[in-house]
Amino acid sequence: MATARDVRTIAMRLPGVTAGKHSLDFAVLRGGKPKGFVWAWRERKDPKRARVPSSEVLAVRVAGGDEKAALLAGDPAVFFTEPHYDGYPAVLVRLRAVRRPALREIVVQAWRCMAGAPLVAAYDATPKRRR
Repeated sequence: MATARDVRTIAMRLPGVTAGKHSLDFAVLRGGKPKGFVWAWRERKDPKRARVPSSEVLAVRVAGGDEKAALLAGDPAVFFTEPHYDGYPAVLVRLRAVRRPALREIVVQAWRCMAGAPLVAAYDATPKRRR
């Protein structure tokens, strides 16, 4: 089982990452602007009130519709979506259902979607034991 702390540890080890206001919100600087790649799912608990960040569900960027469909079909216990994300390249991840090694891969792939080529190349050039 993964935790919000695991997400933070993984995300903050990636180059160019900045933390957002919520403990699960992370962006990578690209062209001087923060581009979100991981964020807390905003859950609507009451239809008359604003959505609130969840510490149990993570939203992550994906490369596109094909990757989104593959993740959703591949492990529905971990990945899901909602109408709010229809047509948007992101999936929702249940932290309680994902193991830490898989979470690391999910977060790194989300980061790759938003990081610029120079950051990705620098990351790929580092020895794996230092990542």
